[in-house]
Amino acid sequence: MPADVLPRPSGATYSDGVPRRRTRVLALAEARWAGAALVLFLLALPLELTGAPVWTWGPLYALVYAAGGWEPALSGLRELRGKVLDVDLLMIVAALGAASIGQVMDGALLIVIFATSGALEALATARTQDAVRGLLDLAPATASRITADGTEEDVATGSLVTGDVIRIRPGERVGADGRVLDGASEVDQATITGEPLPVAKEPGDEVFAGTLNGTGTLRIAVERDASESVIARIVAMTEEASRTKAPTQLFIEKVEQRYSLGMVAATLAVFFVPLAFGDDMTGSLLRAMTFMIVASPCAVVLATMPPLLSAMANAGRHGVLVKSAVVMERLGQADAVALDKTGTLTEGTPRVTCIRPLRGAGLTEDALLALAAAAEHPSEHPLARAVVNAALERRLPLLPASEFTSAPGTGVTATVGGHRIAVGSPSRLLRGTGAPTGDPAASAAAGLEETGDTAVLVLRDGAPVGILGIADRIRPDAAATVASLARLTGGSPILLTGDNSRAAARLASEAGITDVRAGLLPQDKAAAVREQESAGRRVLVVGDGVNDAPALAAAHIGIAMGRAGSDLALETADAVIIRDELSAVPAVVALSRATRRLVVQNLVIAGVFISALVVWDLVGHLPLPLGVLGHEGSTVIVGLNGLRLLRESAWRRAAEQGRDVTPATARRASGTG
Repeated sequence: MPADVLPRPSGATYSDGVPRRRTRVLALAEARWAGAALVLFLLALPLELTGAPVWTWGPLYALVYAAGGWEPALSGLRELRGKVLDVDLLMIVAALGAASIGQVMDGALLIVIFATSGALEALATARTQDAVRGLLDLAPATASRITADGTEEDVATGSLVTGDVIRIRPGERVGADGRVLDGASEVDQATITGEPLPVAKEPGDEVFAGTLNGTGTLRIAVERDASESVIARIVAMTEEASRTKAPTQLFIEKVEQRYSLGMVAATLAVFFVPLAFGDDMTGSLLRAMTFMIVASPCAVVLATMPPLLSAMANAGRHGVLVKSAVVMERLGQADAVALDKTGTLTEGTPRVTCIRPLRGAGLTEDALLALAAAAEHPSEHPLARAVVNAALERRLPLLPASEFTSAPGTGVTATVGGHRIAVGSPSRLLRGTGAPTGDPAASAAAGLEETGDTAVLVLRDGAPVGILGIADRIRPDAAATVASLARLTGGSPILLTGDNSRAAARLASEAGITDVRAGLLPQDKAAAVREQESAGRRVLVVGDGVNDAPALAAAHIGIAMGRAGSDLALETADAVIIRDELSAVPAVVALSRATRRLVVQNLVIAGVFISALVVWDLVGHLPLPLGVLGHEGSTVIVGLNGLRLLRESAWRRAAEQGRDVTPATARRASGTG
């Protein structure tokens, strides 16, 4: 059954409040047919072994062949019509060949084991997809929409559009991305943002679909249609991931075709050569059938996709949405990193970093900040919000402001506590006061701007009383992430930013970056990436804005910060950090490298099994049932081995490796040294 039409499993668990998809075994057609074949085989086998008449167990074996073999046979014939020799068809031919020489039970056993192996593969794939799509079962099916006359109606969340107003009661999940109109509550949004504690929500605060409301009631204005919500974007990216294959897998499929044709030729040789030297028909045919089975590349084919899909699912559970298996493989190949500044290495929100009352103003830091915040309070400018938020964080009382005016590019003016307060650009405001060159306010503002801060001047009744410094704050994990990426790739990351050189240099110094390229336009960022690529580097770009999209597209691999990332960046990037945890970048790179090691390990296991069984069959006498068990056993082993990357410990080890790996180890892992 195709992955995109898997039935919604029942009996989901809710250990952390998030619905879990878990496909039941019998929900898969492969499992039902394999189960039927097994039951029929177990009924026929004792009858044959106890000497019962053929008519009692013969039809049962025939039903085994039909139940377990019809689907792979039909699939193989369809592939053959397209001039593709499928391994499934070879297995069916081998089983029928065994039956034709009287080895009915051996052929039936091959069918049962092959059908069971296919069912296990289908179940493993479905459970992997369950883990990925478990992230998508967040939003509730219905929401309470408030109509124009104030009444409520239950509607499907998929029908909500921008402008609708919904009510979220205590304990309910939020049905759409939006903003709180009224009410107060604490919302658990760990499933979207990764924040471990519930977040207080008041009027004006943003909420996300799928987050869990606490004890209060909220009235929310929908700001995004259901198709544009964070969850909808996750769905689209994950569905895309399930339809793609990594280059290694595609290469193996190409090799599989040549290998299968060569195997058919070798099987014919194993059959006819002994006959030419006087061997009997039955012995030659049995040896040839056994050879065809043990030499089939099923385990080789399965060596790649289960590890890649498992790694994608594990990364998804930790807030990293990898768009395809191709991306999962390529992440570990990166040997150079380019990072955006605003919204990537920084939080993307201006914050007050410095408060400097001027000598003679008679103001403390708190008094200066409270005065500026009271004047800025009616403004919606980002810098005004930063000033107001800083005052609120200090729990400063704000006097009411009147006669508020705003001048674009200059600042705001308001009457606060009987004084006329102006807050804004130092150069513009000082020009109006007639302050001389070298004025203390101008000198203080210039000093702040030299360090990369944005200076904001505060005037009281036309006289300068203080300077505020505002800057975008570096993420707490930025320096550690830069160091981890440097260890993984063997070289320091590059900072690519459109910001001014002073701000870029200060940020780079805090983050531990030495190669800084500031004042770049979007095309300049892309050119810098292509320059690295032309030098033979495989560049990983991490960004979040529209101006990062060209660089993300030009890079060997692109990762977008998802919480505040632009739609264009999210669509262009190969992977998205939904929780905005910058430390997840080196972790997913390390996970990709662990996946590659496991793929190689699987290929070695498959090669050893095939080689040993082929040599045994050609040199000695390999019983058909033992050959079947060995071949299918190796297939199951590599499949289960790949699923190890679904475990929580796999991500934990990858995160630890990202922190601890040495440059030499990183170069060996990436194949660059």
